[in-house]
Amino acid sequence: MKNFKLRLPVFLWLLMAGLVMRAQQANPLREVSVASPDGDVRLVFKVDSQGVPTYSLSYKQKPVIKTSRLGLELKGAPGLMDGFSLAAADTSTFDETWTPVWGEESKIRNHYNELLVTLDQEAQKRQLKIRFRVFDDGMGLRYEFPLSRNLNYFVIKEEHTQFAMTGNHTAFWIPGDYDNQEYDYTESRLSEIRGLMQKALTYNSSQTPYSETGVQTALQMKTDDGLYINLHEAALKDYSCMHLNLDDKNFVFESWLTPDAQGNKGYMQAPCVSPWRTVIVSDDAREILASRMTLNLNEPCAYDDVSWIKPVKYVGVWWEMITGKSSWAYTSSLPSVKLGETDYSQTKPNGYHAANTEHVKRYIDFAAANGFDQVLVEGWNEGWEDWFGRSKDYVFDFLTPYPDFDLKGLNEYAHAKGVRLMMHHETSSSVRNYERHMDDAYRLMKKYGYNAVKSGYVGNIIPRGEHHYGQWMVDHYLYAVKKAAKYKIMVNAHEAVRPTGLCRTYPNLIGNESARGTEYEAFNGNKPFHTTVLPFTRLVGGPMDYTPGIFDIKLDFLGNRPHKQVNTTLCKQLALYVTLYSPLQMAADLIENYEKHMDAFQFIKDVAVDWDKSLYLEAEPGDFLTIARKEKGTSRWFVGGITDENARTAEFRLDFLDPSKKYVATLYADGKDADYQNNPTDYRIKKGIVTAKTKLSVRLARSGGFALSLVEATPENSKGVKKF
Repeated sequence: MKNFKLRLPVFLWLLMAGLVMRAQQANPLREVSVASPDGDVRLVFKVDSQGVPTYSLSYKQKPVIKTSRLGLELKGAPGLMDGFSLAAADTSTFDETWTPVWGEESKIRNHYNELLVTLDQEAQKRQLKIRFRVFDDGMGLRYEFPLSRNLNYFVIKEEHTQFAMTGNHTAFWIPGDYDNQEYDYTESRLSEIRGLMQKALTYNSSQTPYSETGVQTALQMKTDDGLYINLHEAALKDYSCMHLNLDDKNFVFESWLTPDAQGNKGYMQAPCVSPWRTVIVSDDAREILASRMTLNLNEPCAYDDVSWIKPVKYVGVWWEMITGKSSWAYTSSLPSVKLGETDYSQTKPNGYHAANTEHVKRYIDFAAANGFDQVLVEGWNEGWEDWFGRSKDYVFDFLTPYPDFDLKGLNEYAHAKGVRLMMHHETSSSVRNYERHMDDAYRLMKKYGYNAVKSGYVGNIIPRGEHHYGQWMVDHYLYAVKKAAKYKIMVNAHEAVRPTGLCRTYPNLIGNESARGTEYEAFNGNKPFHTTVLPFTRLVGGPMDYTPGIFDIKLDFLGNRPHKQVNTTLCKQLALYVTLYSPLQMAADLIENYEKHMDAFQFIKDVAVDWDKSLYLEAEPGDFLTIARKEKGTSRWFVGGITDENARTAEFRLDFLDPSKKYVATLYADGKDADYQNNPTDYRIKKGIVTAKTKLSVRLARSGGFALSLVEATPENSKGVKKF
């Protein structure tokens, strides 16, 4: 009996194990789930009866993404679309706090729960892994391709990642275009996109959008029941940029990758991964702005030494060329250029070459006198006479200055005044020409003490047939950033692919344009609500070199030349230094226009470009924003508020201030009669003492704004200043 009792548990264990194995064979694991650390965001992953991987997402028990398909179609090989079984599902938790080199705050928490599913495609003897990271503010997913005999080198025909919406949401979108992001945003229902698409195609799109319902990311939406949903991507490397194609009958978005000249969407070698596909969600619009998920889905900083990477406030020789007052070219002969409705061939510049030594010295003097770090000079180098629209391979050498630009002497003059010059490299999209000259160009910068470059990619890409947002160009943009780092140079890339948080890994990528910026105010104008949308869309991926600070709103100096006025008040221009985050901020207007309003210009001089903390006090996409930021390493705060074409009153408390201290507040606000169309430069400046208990109410004119600086009160700066 004793021996029998010892054997009985073994017998029962074997019996139970056999039953479990048979049950698993009859009902294999098909569904797993993972929730965010706070439990509000929940992701469910399933493999359906056809072996198709799917997922769904909810927020506070409300559906955000309905059951949506995952997978990729391959060229010349069976796809990674179906026939899968769920082989394994591993979960883990991660929690860290990291320090960005520069940013909207000095510390960022990266806290998520992870689900890694391993899928077996038995018929093809291949595996596919899908990694999900679920944060309190959303989730990211990416494909991972393990190396196997049947999955080594492969070409992506299309990626089929779906985002099935729960209804006909309101969206803020720009058309899907492989080469242009510089559109005004359209606000509409998803069902209206098809009908509004042609109206949205305002600027000289170099590529007809691939679909009548195709849009670009980051895409911001709002549901009828008050959820804010943002779709984008993170860590875009060695892969094509993702657009979204909408099935407007069922409200399902599907990824659509930018093709190359042959129509292929990606060339891969396992082991490798895709970028992250991201969904940010909240029932509070302010939380979309506060999300750092895009940055957190990127790798930590790749550099050991980051001491050479410094935020920059700059002025420059630029706006006068944009508005047509002067020329990039040394001679007056310029090619015909049509931007929007304006034909610039009829209004050629008067032959004045702006990048001449004496003119640049004036900007250096102005920068030194007003505390600016750098002076950008465009048009300094040979090649501008026929740079645009000629499809020339060899355009610029990025080395040879025009005869009236003293490269060595100007650098010595600037350095003597504590100012640097900022290099400009317009490639005219002749990319292989830029790469053949890149080392020599960076060496020249190093020789003369330049530490930042503004690069540009205007025009059609050479090699011909490639697109701005295809895999080949994505690789080039990152190649330029990595190469610049070897020379300790910061990069501000214009017309490049939209950012996806890579500035965390490569913080010398200190700025991008990659959206419709201030320059369009001189062409066709920007919609008054444009800058209330950008923080919810373009800035989700990284900072933008928007080039604000235009004080001559009517562009009066242009006389009878066809132009649009800037659709903003002067105080809204001040507010943009706070609401449109960038560690690279330009005071973009002409010196003489600032000299007329030095009292208002004081805010641009004072405002910081690097922050310890950012607070989002009021926000509604397309309507208004009020943001407060604390300068890094000081006790100074700055607040900016903007509105759309509707006047409003901003109301907020200063309870973010140190409750034990008093502060001197300087408010720059729209005047009583201010209006962006009729009286844009009417403003008032008010100074007073405030505390953490102060509540402010500020009127904003149509397309108006306000800016507020807050400095700790001392006997010196508060003398004679009354309570606000």
